[in-house]
Amino acid sequence: MPGTLLHVGATVLCSHGGQAQPTVPNPRVTVSGMPTVTLPNPFVVAGCALPPPTAGNGPCVTAQWLTGATRITSGGMPLLLLDSQAICAPTGTPLLITSTQTRATGM
Repeated sequence: MPGTLLHVGATVLCSHGGQAQPTVPNPRVTVSGMPTVTLPNPFVVAGCALPPPTAGNGPCVTAQWLTGATRITSGGMPLLLLDSQAICAPTGTPLLITSTQTRATGM
């Protein structure tokens, strides 16, 4: 499905409200003046509200992307889109992309 390209300035949250940020931005392609993000690079999560192991299985620490663009790559790696899917570790919950730039789209 087509969607807007994910960039470093996008708001990405874990399911428990923690902020997720890319570990490796992709400076080769920029949108709205900010680097994009490619599929194989994980995100780090800070501020997850899920309790630690004795009361839960959290908090979310990292997230790995499972899907990305099928037709747009940078350096041979798929770029991430608004509809890309990721799983947080150690909780197994998804990341939620709540806002991103709206000018550049991909598929």
